[in-house]
Amino acid sequence: MREQEVLTKINDELGQTLRGVPFIEVGQSVLEASLAGIRVDLLVEVKVENSLLKVLVEVKSLGEPRLIRSAIQQLKEYLGRVKDAYAVVAAPYISYDTARLCKQNSVGYIDLAGNCFLNFDKVYIERKNYPNPIVEKRQARSIFSPKSSRILRVMFNSPKRSWQVQELAKEANVSLGLASRVKERLLDLEYASERDRGIILNRPIDLLEQWANNYSFRKNKVYDYFSLDEPKELERRLAQYCEQRAILYALTLFSGAALVAPFARYTRGFVYVCRNIRGVADSLGLKEVSSGPNFSILEPYDEGVFYGIREIDDMKVTSDVQLYLDLVGYKGRGEESAKFLFEQRIKPQW
Repeated sequence: MREQEVLTKINDELGQTLRGVPFIEVGQSVLEASLAGIRVDLLVEVKVENSLLKVLVEVKSLGEPRLIRSAIQQLKEYLGRVKDAYAVVAAPYISYDTARLCKQNSVGYIDLAGNCFLNFDKVYIERKNYPNPIVEKRQARSIFSPKSSRILRVMFNSPKRSWQVQELAKEANVSLGLASRVKERLLDLEYASERDRGIILNRPIDLLEQWANNYSFRKNKVYDYFSLDEPKELERRLAQYCEQRAILYALTLFSGAALVAPFARYTRGFVYVCRNIRGVADSLGLKEVSSGPNFSILEPYDEGVFYGIREIDDMKVTSDVQLYLDLVGYKGRGEESAKFLFEQRIKPQW
């Protein structure tokens, strides 16, 4: 959506919102207004009982934190030159992170999804949790798509390192163009910052939380089996079988957590296997079932799940971040195990 189109719609949305308050009189609104030597995208004059106020609005075509931060700084400069004014930023959609940024800087916000925060004089209006009506169609723009997330895995594996784009692309086995787009997206969302001519994670906890919200271990193709043998015995035999045949594998969920950050006993094993899953299952004598499995083999949705695997007790285990992502989406004990893993293993690295 073009900025001029956003501006027109924001003017209508803000006017309707303000007119919904009985004691507010909405005066004229001027697009691209000039006053006191400044130019503002939208000026709306309001009267609250006997007080006159100028609402200064900066409109952006995207509501990413990095773009909104610059708008906030600009509005703060305007407030120093215009008396009796209140600053508001606007965009098609204001995310939770952007909303928090505005509140921290005592600036209002409004978007076209229905979210807003206006706090001036005797007025307090807040609407939140309206979803983004614009569905992102370009897969490369999503930092959580399969190939894009490979870059996140690399950065989480070395959270204190500053990465150049070329290094990220090579290490993550993605194109330079994709690495550049993900870099810009991370900067726009302020999940990363620039340092030493590279980028470094800026808010890893928030980024991991958002990734978890956009991930489920069921993105992988899951084959469920039953065996009279215990999961630990099956894991050991599977590891030996795969090692002998150069089949890439890695324990995950409760199987991996038991070796990395033991939290509770488990009765169902989980493992990623890159190929020949039927042959692996047959070698273990597993019976495929539709209910009541005690062992599951996951066919990876992307090879990135194997990034950062390590060997523990002669068995390969996924990275801590992959373990966390898989566990946190497994309701009940999985969430508890994920929290324990995060506190014991992941958070201390940051």
